[in-house]
Amino acid sequence: MQTILGSGGAVSIPLAQHLRTYTDEIRLVSRTPQRVNPTDMLVPANLLNAAEVDAAVAGSSIVYLTAGLSYRTKLWQEQWPIVIQNVLQACRNHQARLVFLDNIYALGYVQGPMTEDTPLNPVSKKGEVRAKIARQLQGENQAGNVEILIARAPDFYGPNVKTSVIDITVIQNLKKGKKAQWLVNSEVKHSFIFTPDAGHAMALLGNTPEAFGQIWHLPTAAPALTGAEFIAACAQELGVSSKFTTLPKWMVQLGGLFVPDLKESVEMLYQYEHEYLFDSSKFEKHFDFQPTSYQEGIRISTRA
Repeated sequence: MQTILGSGGAVSIPLAQHLRTYTDEIRLVSRTPQRVNPTDMLVPANLLNAAEVDAAVAGSSIVYLTAGLSYRTKLWQEQWPIVIQNVLQACRNHQARLVFLDNIYALGYVQGPMTEDTPLNPVSKKGEVRAKIARQLQGENQAGNVEILIARAPDFYGPNVKTSVIDITVIQNLKKGKKAQWLVNSEVKHSFIFTPDAGHAMALLGNTPEAFGQIWHLPTAAPALTGAEFIAACAQELGVSSKFTTLPKWMVQLGGLFVPDLKESVEMLYQYEHEYLFDSSKFEKHFDFQPTSYQEGIRISTRA
């Protein structure tokens, strides 16, 4: 049995699809799980409830934690430690390996490409939460309590991504005949991962025993595009104007006084002020994997 905790998301859907290569016994766990494959087992559970998590993990050989929490710093600080503790305890109880889907917030501002060896250096409160999780997971693995691998990804785009900045401010705006919008600086390169690649890669990692005990950067196309180039590629696919507006930092900060989601994004704007380059060459070489090109990924995303 292979179990996805936090099913139904942009990465967990293609993950479930690709797990069929390895097993027909796939368990999908969330508050309201929905079947991806005909034989999927659905288990409603709240990851904040230790007993429900333990029951959901029972009988699993591999557990994938792909869950996300509402984008609120206070909620992350309160709830992520509970989720991680519940999942780790369940994996210990049932001797299951753990694959954790991580982002790059814990790395902070990095000059040059981000690799698996880039030290943790968070510059945001959400990054501090993620750094604590990474250290805790690595400690559990080193202690021999649970076999764990960390699968890191940069910002998402793809056919199942409906709440990302890219989808809302670029693709959906262009589809509505509006100008696209970009945050802070449209002239610096910014890596994005195509979510079907992320799901495929996590299935590969989870079913590769020697991958555990390591950090892996999930396959991401290179070279990265600038914001202006990304918008132009989307506009070309949709057959619309590529004109766009760049939202300066002060405007986002001002909007954050009235819009909670914008307020929560302010501390992360450094990712758009500077180059944001993600290096996944370790994974690509080990698995002989070619990430989907931005051209093809944008074609699929704009038609979803």
